[in-house]
Amino acid sequence: MAMEVTQVLLNAQSVDGIVRKQAEESLKQFQEQNLPSFLLSLSGELANDDKPVDSRRLAGLILKNSLDAKEQHRKFELVQRWLSLDSAMKAQIKTCLLQTLSSHVPDARSTASQVIAKIAGIELPHNQWPELIGTLLSNVHQLPPHVKQATLETLGYLCEEVSSEVVDQDQVNKILTAVVQGMNSSEGNNDVRLAATRALYNALGFAQANFTNDMERDYIMRVVCEATLSPEVKIRQAAFECLVSISSSYYEKLAPYIQDIFNITAKAVREDEEPVALQAIEFWSSICDEEIDILEEYGGDFSGDSDIPCFYFVKQALPVLVPMLLETLLKQEEDQDQDDGAWNLAMAGGTCLGLVARTAGDDIVPLVMPFIEENITKPDWRQREAATFAFGSILEGPSPDKLTSIVNVALNFMLSALTKDPNNHVKDTTAWTLGRIFEFLHGSTVETPIITQANCQQIITVLLHSMKDAPNVAEKACGALYFLAQGYEDVGSPSSPLTPFFQDIVQALLTVTRREDAGDSRLRTAAYEALNEVVRSSTDETASMVVQLVPVIMMGLHQTLETQKLSSDEREKQAELQGLLCGCLQVIIQKIGTPEPTKYIFMQYADQMMGLFLRVFACRSATVHEEAMLAIGALAYVTGPDFAKYMQEFYKYLEMGLQNFEEYQVCAITVGVVGDICRALEEKILPYCDGIMTQLLKDLSSNQLHRSVKPPIFSCFGDIALAIGENFEKYLIYAMPMLQSAAELSAHVSGADDEMLEYTNLLRNGILEAYSGIFQGFKGSPMTQRLMPYAPQILQFLDSLYLEKDMDDAVTKTAVGVLGDLADTLGSSAGHLLQNAVSSKEFLNECLSSGDHLIKESAEWAKLAIAQAFSG
Repeated sequence: MAMEVTQVLLNAQSVDGIVRKQAEESLKQFQEQNLPSFLLSLSGELANDDKPVDSRRLAGLILKNSLDAKEQHRKFELVQRWLSLDSAMKAQIKTCLLQTLSSHVPDARSTASQVIAKIAGIELPHNQWPELIGTLLSNVHQLPPHVKQATLETLGYLCEEVSSEVVDQDQVNKILTAVVQGMNSSEGNNDVRLAATRALYNALGFAQANFTNDMERDYIMRVVCEATLSPEVKIRQAAFECLVSISSSYYEKLAPYIQDIFNITAKAVREDEEPVALQAIEFWSSICDEEIDILEEYGGDFSGDSDIPCFYFVKQALPVLVPMLLETLLKQEEDQDQDDGAWNLAMAGGTCLGLVARTAGDDIVPLVMPFIEENITKPDWRQREAATFAFGSILEGPSPDKLTSIVNVALNFMLSALTKDPNNHVKDTTAWTLGRIFEFLHGSTVETPIITQANCQQIITVLLHSMKDAPNVAEKACGALYFLAQGYEDVGSPSSPLTPFFQDIVQALLTVTRREDAGDSRLRTAAYEALNEVVRSSTDETASMVVQLVPVIMMGLHQTLETQKLSSDEREKQAELQGLLCGCLQVIIQKIGTPEPTKYIFMQYADQMMGLFLRVFACRSATVHEEAMLAIGALAYVTGPDFAKYMQEFYKYLEMGLQNFEEYQVCAITVGVVGDICRALEEKILPYCDGIMTQLLKDLSSNQLHRSVKPPIFSCFGDIALAIGENFEKYLIYAMPMLQSAAELSAHVSGADDEMLEYTNLLRNGILEAYSGIFQGFKGSPMTQRLMPYAPQILQFLDSLYLEKDMDDAVTKTAVGVLGDLADTLGSSAGHLLQNAVSSKEFLNECLSSGDHLIKESAEWAKLAIAQAFSG
């Protein structure tokens, strides 16, 4: 086989389907029968300069895919498989790969770089291949530039694959030295310089210690800044990418360099090619992100415990930064609105301007207003569009007081431009800006209302008129209407200014959803989102009109189920439409399913609606399943115990959802719906509990399921126990050990990063909700004593959470609630345990004096329950 491997690899890329399929089968067989020799022959193919480029490229790709995968469980299997291979065989493969770095074929070198890094990612954490970094570093001093280039590329990939803890500081220093030397302007070869600059981008995460040393940091910064002036555009772009990364990783070290960086970025934005200019703007967007985070976290007061002070780089640069960004707004492209993924200088500049407004607040307004006033009425569309874009960009950040008077003047102008401006770009940006006005300056929190009885009719007339415009303009008009309606959602008054126009708005939105071109510019989605928001914010006065919407939307859903024989493209569009219709029904169910006046009429549609949802499930599309599941959850809530009549037919889809590991969002939503159904059916869910519990326990013990689904599963245990009470007893021996081991894991996570801590708190909350539901479900039953053996470990969990001091408010509230549930359910038999628990004293006292009234309320209840347990 090794002899023919070249031909098989070439055949696997053949245009002839039969030849290709045969070759793929041969490769698969070879891999299954003898993996070590399969991998060895691939590495030999890659290393052999006499072989065709195409067979070498595919050999490298298959090698890379034998070491890594996107799915966690698959990746884990591949890592274990590589580690268990014979070490002599692995050494041969690695020798071939290192040899390939000196090949004259760029593709082969680049592939070998990636494969070496993948192996390093597996082996270095296990203290294997310790000589690798030394070997690569000795390569960097090789004379042929192509070897140097490939080695630097490999070091870059290695830094991406390996975590910084695995490489000791001495080696980190040597890697950085090699990389920074490769970037130096004295390096004559551009390929080497580019590889070095890209490698530095990946190595920055390793450079913590080096950035705390002034001399080393100065040297790195000097070389990066010099590289931004390289004659080669790709090197300049890569150097700016390094600056962007430095701005977020080492913000607190930037002060000495910020003036120079401003000069470099300003020159690049004004004079350089677009890919470079975009990165230069990105640097300032990144600085804004950092400062927004710092200011939000500390609310502007820097006490001694603030990690990083805010240097106000953006505020200091405002007088020069804002004019530079305003200039970019005039560099629009002719067709940018039609292309969803378009990203150009004008868009980047506007986005950055918006971030600057959020960072600097009121100070930005006087710097931008002259630009708007000067350009908004110019004959050239570019100037009108740039002025409108600038206005829309600065609406989030400054205080409403600073903006309201300006917006009141601008509103009429905008409404007129949206109907009369001859240019599509200007109308697009105008509609977007109106949406921003309604999003940030309208609603119950704003003191001076921008929308009044006097102008409401004109606003709605203009928006409905614009919904007939080109798809990109109509989509923004739907977005503006969405925010207009949202502003009235939490007003709480029985009447809304939108009420008189309700029928017209709904009619106009339904017409948009049926437009021939509604598939363009996300138009159909935007129309349904606006319709949902209009329904959500509607009042009792229009409830009867919302009821009339039910058969219309159901008919739409019915029609999508009737169409036969679709191409895969049509099927995708149909699934998208079904998802939107199910989502719309969910909103309607929540709106009119509970209030008495409409509930009775609504219930007449429930059977038909459930029938449609069940047919949607038969279509087998993940996005639709999510929407249909959520709608069924809402229906269960509204129909209560009557939902039992649908369970027999629905149960198989519920089980399918719980088994859906691949599309884990579907699984997570299904778990949530089980909770809704438990609350609706209570003990009527009992016949289905064995199946549901079996599946949930299976999900928890699988390492293939995404971790985000686990917290909701635990809290679902609580929902089931609350619904079936003491009948949950037979599941205790399975559920409790799982809860305990998860509790132990989640109690101690010191030193975890923010993301991990957030997940841990979700997990803790799920576990606590399970305990709470179980205690409450068993309360007052003769079976409560069955819970006694678990009480010590639950109290121990609460103690350890309190001692770790890293739980968020939600966990604190649930934890003190569980303390009360335990005392309330177990009563005097848990008295002695409670007496010895830290949580029933110090933790409880801390919660009693909490500023959060929900935590305080839970704590007062727990205190009462504990007192009764002691006196019992």
